[in-house]
Amino acid sequence: MSRRSVAVLDVRSSEVTVVVGERGVNNTFVFKASKTEPHDGYDESAFFDTDKLTDAVFRAVSAVERICGERLRHIYVGVPGAFTRVIPREQHIGFSKRRPIGRRDVDALFASGREPLEGYRCIRATSMIYVTSDDRRVVDPVGLSSASLSGVLSYFYCSEYFASTMERIFSGMKIGLSFLPAEYAMATYLIPSETRDEYALFLDIGFMSSSLCVLLGGGVLAQRTYFVGKGQIIAALLRKFSIPYDAAAALLARANLYARSNAGRTEVNVQGVSYDVDTDELIEAVKEGLDAICEAIGGFLDECSDRELEYKPLYVTGEGLGDIRGALEHISKRVSRVCEQLAPDLPYYNKPAMSSRIALVDLAYDDRRRSGFLYKLLSIFGG
Repeated sequence: MSRRSVAVLDVRSSEVTVVVGERGVNNTFVFKASKTEPHDGYDESAFFDTDKLTDAVFRAVSAVERICGERLRHIYVGVPGAFTRVIPREQHIGFSKRRPIGRRDVDALFASGREPLEGYRCIRATSMIYVTSDDRRVVDPVGLSSASLSGVLSYFYCSEYFASTMERIFSGMKIGLSFLPAEYAMATYLIPSETRDEYALFLDIGFMSSSLCVLLGGGVLAQRTYFVGKGQIIAALLRKFSIPYDAAAALLARANLYARSNAGRTEVNVQGVSYDVDTDELIEAVKEGLDAICEAIGGFLDECSDRELEYKPLYVTGEGLGDIRGALEHISKRVSRVCEQLAPDLPYYNKPAMSSRIALVDLAYDDRRRSGFLYKLLSIFGG
């Protein structure tokens, strides 16, 4: 694989996607290959079927390698919110005298708070804010003169189960792995840094799970995952109307929560068979499903009630609301908060369903650049 390219595995709650891409001009991306395969999903602790997951990953990797015409040697794996824990810590280190802060001092600050967590491994640490000895709050302290360095830091942990499962899958393919926190990647890619300088709320709605984050600066202050999403709404329609899964999914795509009138019936045709239901009953069932997402949001906001979040908008992305017309407006009304949908600002990829894979490529590219010899050399000398 080209030295300029990175390979990413995006693990969502109903599918996996392998993407190979590289950064182009003006922060755009050039994608050489992409392949998506379905899998059975996961709960809060494990995948439902690791054999099917293994097959899905193998098919996606093989397809991408055929398209690229070469083998993958290393892949960055996005860790879903369900398998991630974020722990904020305030850390402080002092110096013998006032002097310029170097990159090694920042590394030492992070190392001072990197503690083991049973059943998890630490995969990343970021800073929400740094504070120097004269009480300056800064985003990057390197080069500033100070007698100490403090920081409000975020430590990201990946569950040992998830990491070891992925390592087993890729060991037979002889592909090296790095792990990236997927929710952090999306939030920091989609929400501008100036917005994150103060508290920001982020919601990723997937097919079977949704994750909420409170962001501050370059870090995450709180993160929770709830098992609500588009899949649960489809399941509710399936049960309510006693229809097949494909028919329920098609009906959901036809629902319009804020149509002028819901009188009459809604009909879909699936594999030559027609299904029709009362439109008003359909809309009410969809709203009930969305209310489960609203309840998760409300519970998270109550948990974070001490944060300065009262008037902050909720930034929303993910495939979960992609084809439910009026869903975002319904959620906004129910949680009494402005909701703004986010998607990558890229031609052909500007859909919320593309957010995770694009954000992971962006973070993987930055990580690989920062691991390069030239970057490390420049960091030593303050470049």
